Amino acid sequence: QVQLVESGGGLVQAGGSLRVSCAASGRTFSSYNVGWFRQARGKEREFVAALTWSGGNTYYADAVKGRFTISRDNAKNTVYLQMNSLKPEDTAVYYCATDNTRYGVILRTTPRNYEYWGQGTQVTVSS
Repeated sequence: QVQLVESGGGLVQAGGSLRVSCAASGRTFSSYNVGWFRQARGKEREFVAALTWSGGNTYYADAVKGRFTISRDNAKNTVYLQMNSLKPEDTAVYYCATDNTRYGVILRTTPRNYEYWGQGTQVTVSS
């Protein structure tokens, strides 16, 4: 079992940067692809970025491509999402999650393919 705890959210002005982190417990964390999702008020949860268990491959939603960077430090059991050039439409609760397949070869974008979730961290971008 894996437990995930996000941190680093907050209030930032448009054009600014923020890095959110996701600390994992569980010795098998490094075996799973991870993803970041977000959910704005009144909207469905949407995919943001994903990273393979090895850290070798990434995939981003078009809305964040070129602005956000996902990374991981398996020695620290932590996943990061660096967010630059933030826009008001990036305002949401950000969640990290682990894929339900160990050593997955495909980066997936659908929430139902992710098994463990954190509680989320609020990111608010003011205009």
